[in-house]
Amino acid sequence: MPSNSLSCLNKLVIIPTYNEKENIEKIIRKVLSLPGGYHLLIVDDGSPDGTSDIVKRLQQEYGGKLNIMERKGKLGLGTAYIAGFKWALQREYEFIFEMDADFSHDPEDLNRLYDACNAGADVVVGSRYTKGGKVVNWPWDRIFISKGGALYTKLITWMPVNDPTAGFVCYSRKVLSTIPLDKVHFVGYAFQIEMKYRAWKLGFKIGEVPITFRDRKEGVSKMSGNIIKEAMYGVWKMRGF
Repeated sequence: MPSNSLSCLNKLVIIPTYNEKENIEKIIRKVLSLPGGYHLLIVDDGSPDGTSDIVKRLQQEYGGKLNIMERKGKLGLGTAYIAGFKWALQREYEFIFEMDADFSHDPEDLNRLYDACNAGADVVVGSRYTKGGKVVNWPWDRIFISKGGALYTKLITWMPVNDPTAGFVCYSRKVLSTIPLDKVHFVGYAFQIEMKYRAWKLGFKIGEVPITFRDRKEGVSKMSGNIIKEAMYGVWKMRGF
């Protein structure tokens, strides 16, 4: 039976992109070289730098292991992942991963997230702030904002997750099938919090695996003041979900 048959689909990594031409080929080659049979879905928001052209060129090499969803305009991280989740569910993938294109998340850690999820967790977070996790090459103010945001979120929501804004995550199919994806409100860091919060409130087990997070070496960060504000105010709104 062909490896891309629906009955064989197991692990899908979703990577949203906007102007990632410096990183996209390297991250694709690295993920698809890993043992374990990963597939990739790139969700590109109309990158003017030609990111999608690189992906489409590589599709000729990788076939059904590499897929692309092209969207018109910069529609936000959260909506990119929601679109990717729906795509994955339609194709019956069992484990669905989020990760960045810029190597701030080490692709080698995908297997550790998968192992933890396959061993019984419903959601596994690649965590900077659990025991053994760390951050490399971030300025002190970014670390302060990130750690402060994590503590702030725990205090308000009581959710037992040390790194609620983490964007390196493995979801089991049953979690994404249960969360009402069309009702997810937020698009930035608050999206990451909301997905974990909804999973926790539904009774799913969330695990954390320590990772080393490294600041991007190439390309431009998508962080903005509006994203931080959305997370600060968003956690209060989540208590009403």
